[in-house]
Amino acid sequence: MRIAIAGAGPAGLLFALLARRRHPRWQVEVFEQNPPGATFGFGVVFSEGALAFLERDAPDLHRRLTARMEAWPMQRIVHRGQAVDIDGNGFAAIARLTLLQLLQLLCREAGVALHYDRTIAFAADLGEADLVVAADGVNSILRAGREADFGTRIEWLGNRFAWYGVERPFECLSLTFRGNADGAFVAHHYRYAPRMSTFLVECDQATWRKAGLDAMSDAESRAYCERVFAAELGGRPLISNKSVWRCFPLLCNERWSVGNMVLLGDAQRTLHFSIGSGTRAAFEDAIALDRAFGEAGANVPAALAAFERSRRPVLDKLLGAANRSSYWYEQLAQKMARFDALGLAYDYMRRSGRLTDARLAQMAPKFMAKVAAAR
Repeated sequence: MRIAIAGAGPAGLLFALLARRRHPRWQVEVFEQNPPGATFGFGVVFSEGALAFLERDAPDLHRRLTARMEAWPMQRIVHRGQAVDIDGNGFAAIARLTLLQLLQLLCREAGVALHYDRTIAFAADLGEADLVVAADGVNSILRAGREADFGTRIEWLGNRFAWYGVERPFECLSLTFRGNADGAFVAHHYRYAPRMSTFLVECDQATWRKAGLDAMSDAESRAYCERVFAAELGGRPLISNKSVWRCFPLLCNERWSVGNMVLLGDAQRTLHFSIGSGTRAAFEDAIALDRAFGEAGANVPAALAAFERSRRPVLDKLLGAANRSSYWYEQLAQKMARFDALGLAYDYMRRSGRLTDARLAQMAPKFMAKVAAAR
């Protein structure tokens, strides 16, 4: 059996690794348009304990990842100059490139054929394959030619964001809200290495246009954001890596497979970055698809049906929470005007609909004690 995978991101690489380990005689190949050292963005973040599921399916990957991660036991909200810490809301992060390099190494050791600098315009460019995996991201070329078959739907959010980095380590995952004469901004920032942090800047459409960010060069845009978040950056310059201003697409598909082609990761659906579950979900997709083939063997239709049947209910719940979180950010200016720092932090923690007051009290007792005292 031959498996051809388009896209060497977390979903594509992990599925390739697991499939090859489970079926050593199968031919597993990955095709990627970029060179092996290229990546978009900086760090990726995982909620506390989010990688525990890897211990069973890829313990060597889990061990190497956790050894390289930066971790912290809380989250911080900064608004109107006041910081509010939320205990029990831990996260861990790692450089995206480090993550990909680890996966590349393990794939090669397992006998996966990795082909970089290979542009794939059509499924036929992958050659004859029993299974074609479209793991080529939100702008999937393989899906684009068959969106009517997959039932693809995309909703574009209004907010704009730019994904920067900065050579300054922050204590924890923080959301810093800032307003100026142009409007409302928020920075999502966290360290992913001992000296490096992600620094994602977001604002609403009206602010983006009034500030003139729609007409600025990359250097001008970075300089503007450095002024807005001067206190947090401490004089450090923002670092760009394809850091263009963009809108986030909420993508979903009615069907995950058509014929012998299956969608994986962001090619299948997007999860808004505000819940920190995108890479975790990509990993879980890969594990679920591998398990389906573990049960069905080389019976591709049976495996793809089992994959969607087992995975979709779990993912639909997460997708609903992610979408609700994204809509919260679309009301950024109104939220900042309405709430003080503590009120904003509480409203933020309730944004996805997954956390009740009772669950929050168990998870973050110190934070909820402050909320109760302020009522």
